[in-house]
Amino acid sequence: MTNFSAAREMAPYLAQPPAMPVGSPGKVGYLFLGFELDPDGKSIMRDWERRVPLIVQQELYFDEAMPEMPCVYILSSGGPNVDGDRYEQHFVVRDNAYAHLSTGAATKLAEMRHNFSGLTQTFSLGRDAYLEFLPEPTIPCRHTRFICDTCIRIDPTATLFYAEIYMSGRKYFDCGERFRYDILSVSTHAERPDGEELFREKFIIRPGQVTPDTLGAMNGYDVFANVIVLTPAQHAERIYAATEAFINPEQRLAAGITRLPNGCGLLYKVLGEETEPVKRLVRRFCSSVRLAVKQRPLPDEFPWR
Repeated sequence: MTNFSAAREMAPYLAQPPAMPVGSPGKVGYLFLGFELDPDGKSIMRDWERRVPLIVQQELYFDEAMPEMPCVYILSSGGPNVDGDRYEQHFVVRDNAYAHLSTGAATKLAEMRHNFSGLTQTFSLGRDAYLEFLPEPTIPCRHTRFICDTCIRIDPTATLFYAEIYMSGRKYFDCGERFRYDILSVSTHAERPDGEELFREKFIIRPGQVTPDTLGAMNGYDVFANVIVLTPAQHAERIYAATEAFINPEQRLAAGITRLPNGCGLLYKVLGEETEPVKRLVRRFCSSVRLAVKQRPLPDEFPWR
């Protein structure tokens, strides 16, 4: 697990929570999932290890467009992330296997007074592997301190669709909590199995120092989606050509797309006023990725999601 206390931006938040210090039982969640093909060529969840509060029960096969794809929901028994929580998630998709991962509900980041909440993620994709990672949005409450480090190791022939959606806060709670959190630090970096570096992206948001609600950043929007697609160049160019970049003042939506360095894939970003329109755009983009790679679309989201 990443030693987040070494991150300079978290230096003001290293006090131990007096009730349950960092490392207490129930505050260190761990999840390891491994997917591979069985002897019949079906993708299955072969490896499964978890430590509370993170929960995964079993893979499901409900995707009508790809009924052979295992779909897994990550749950938490502990409610929101609280002061001093540390989570680690490791996902492995072996050669030729494929999977879809999501969460059962939005991730809520509670108010923190002493320490912070940290999440370490590792994605490992083998030859011709395919993974869709579409969690529900993350909601930071006031005085939230959150840091996330995501490491991706991916074969040149594999495809990863990685999405994260952040809200500005609980905008309808009390008098509103737009950008009332203390800090969000989010880092994502990718490499080949031989260690060749592909890209690194990191953003640190401290609304108390510099508000993100300005031109060139959020500028009145409340929801931000950051989507990374790592895929072979022939797929990336088809996806890029089929994806529209736009600003729609009437619908309060904006989207943009660019190529990642080293020819490794694409970066897609969406801004919106509410979560549902942003989620629809992200799923539409995911569908275009699946069409390019697997020649099958992503089904419509369940009405109750």
